[in-house]
Amino acid sequence: MRRRLAAALVAAMLAAPASAQQQEPFEPEGFRSDNYRAPVPATLEGARVLTTAEAEAIWRAKSAAFIDVLPRPPKPKNLPEGTVWRDAPRKNIPGSLWLPDTGYGALPPAMADYFQRGLMRASHGDKAALLVIYCLADCWMSWNAAKRALAYGYSNIAWYPDGTDGWERAKLPTEDAQPEPRPDQ
Repeated sequence: MRRRLAAALVAAMLAAPASAQQQEPFEPEGFRSDNYRAPVPATLEGARVLTTAEAEAIWRAKSAAFIDVLPRPPKPKNLPEGTVWRDAPRKNIPGSLWLPDTGYGALPPAMADYFQRGLMRASHGDKAALLVIYCLADCWMSWNAAKRALAYGYSNIAWYPDGTDGWERAKLPTEDAQPEPRPDQ
């Protein structure tokens, strides 16, 4: 009996379409702390999830502050003395505030303070202001940062999961970005 039941389950799984066998990533209770470049959930509890068309409409209406949380590549520690280091260029959605490194699963106190000050600047101190948080497609950094903004009491958070990848695929304008200065740099 068990063998027949097991065989029936295997047959049912094999007959199911591949999309039914692959589950979307689920929302973790806390923050994602590893493998940041991986498929993200379709939802973020408490936040509005935006398509590229919705993000573009909000951007064109100038009805939100856009916050880019893409990490900044670190300067290699073993560079020979006298080597000139140039940061990799970053293009983001025009008018965005770039708060790099604020989407990790755990933030040291100085980085958490940097993120909170950036949110205050973007929102002009209004925790009900619409903030659109993004990074790249399949990047948990923006999911973490949007979830963290909600935890800080911001009530009007929109998460744009396709980020600059989706923006550029839609052939929308970008601009050269410079990160918001940090006190520890």
